[in-house]
Formats: sequence, C-alpha cells, structure tokens
Amino acid sequence: MPNFPKPLPEIQMTVDVIIFTVTAGQLNVLLIRRQSEPFAGTWALPGGYLQADEISEDSAIRVLRDKAGVREPFIEQLYTFDALDRDPRGRLVSIVYYALVPEESLKINTRPDLQNPTLVPVTALPDLAFDHADMVEYAITRLQSKLEYTNVVFSLLPPTFTFTELQRTYEAILERPLDKRNFQKKFASLGLIEATSEMTSGDKHRPARLYRFIDNKPTELKKFF
Repeated sequence: MPNFPKPLPEIQMTVDVIIFTVTAGQLNVLLIRRQSEPFAGTWALPGGYLQADEISEDSAIRVLRDKAGVREPFIEQLYTFDALDRDPRGRLVSIVYYALVPEESLKINTRPDLQNPTLVPVTALPDLAFDHADMVEYAITRLQSKLEYTNVVFSLLPPTFTFTELQRTYEAILERPLDKRNFQKKFASLGLIEATSEMTSGDKHRPARLYRFIDNKPTELKKFF
C-alpha cells in the first residue's frame, strides 16, 4: 500500500455572494437574516458551503438562483477571505463573488426557510455577521473602479434606458452627483450605446430618448471613462 502522508487539516470552504442592484437611485445589496448560531438574528450575505461536486462559481450561481431568482447574471470572483479567526466555528475560508443584477430581473423569494432575503441600501447597512461588512466594502471599491475601464454598468440597467437613468446608476455606485452635460458628452464618446427609435411615455416629463448598449458582454474600454 502507498505510504500516504498524515491527513489533511480540516478546512471548510464556503462561498458568499454580494448581489448588487440599483433601486430608486440607490445601490442596494441583498442580505439574509441568519437563523442559527453564530450570529443568529444578524444580517449577513447569502452563501453556503462549497459542495464536493461543484466549483466555486457554480456554487455562487446556485446561491443567486435560490435567493434572488437570477439565472444569468454578471458575476465575478472578488477575493478569498481567509483570516484565521473569521468564523468562531473553526477554520472556514470564504471565496467571495459579486453579481450585478437589474432590478426588474430580481425575483426575491422571501420565504423564512431561505432566511428572508432583503434589499438594503449600501449607505445604510446594519451590523453584519462575520467579516461580511469588509466584503461589501471591498466589492463597492471594485465596482467603482470597474466603471472607469469596462462597460459593466450594462448589467444594472434594463434593455433600454434614458441617459438620466444611466447617469443615476453611475451616481448610485460612485456615491456622488455628476454634471449632466459633461457626463453625457463623455459617455457618448465611448461608443458603448446607441439611440433607439423609442421614447419614454406615461410620465409627467416630456418624452426622452431611449438608448441601448451595442454589446451586452463584459468589455474593457479603449479609453478610461
């Protein structure tokens, strides 16, 4: 028989998912309320143990499907959180993903057995379990950075949108107002969107032109926004 080395240490792998969407001009994250210890009753990010028959991205997509009803999101691995004392139950390492979902694509299942998933503005986060506050902060910084050199904002918008909706999405992520004229001129120069023949209707304001992204695939920009 082969002489195997001593058994590997007991290390559990988990996957946590930061689900971002923009609602009413605010960047929101999906949270669940933990039902068991540790941190019972505390808000946390949705996640779960990495199963033996799945890679980490498959696990993250499973969480998205079960908690948010989302099947084809923009999803990207964020970071691995592996502090020795991050979980009082023992040695648990978390592979963290973030996902961007337009509001109309969310189908949140609020059943108690799914820990009541709830959207919360990132500017008003409650105390979070484990090191989940650090995860959210890191994800926001990553997202803000990606606005500068990718077209990732398309993942948070409906198929057609106004320039005002586009600008408000940027403002929600960057957490600051942008000059309307400069924003439209600069974004138009990127060649990412095109005008449609459609106009808005049914509101109190005059109709506005609707736009769409030319390519709904993650792409790096030829020049910084």
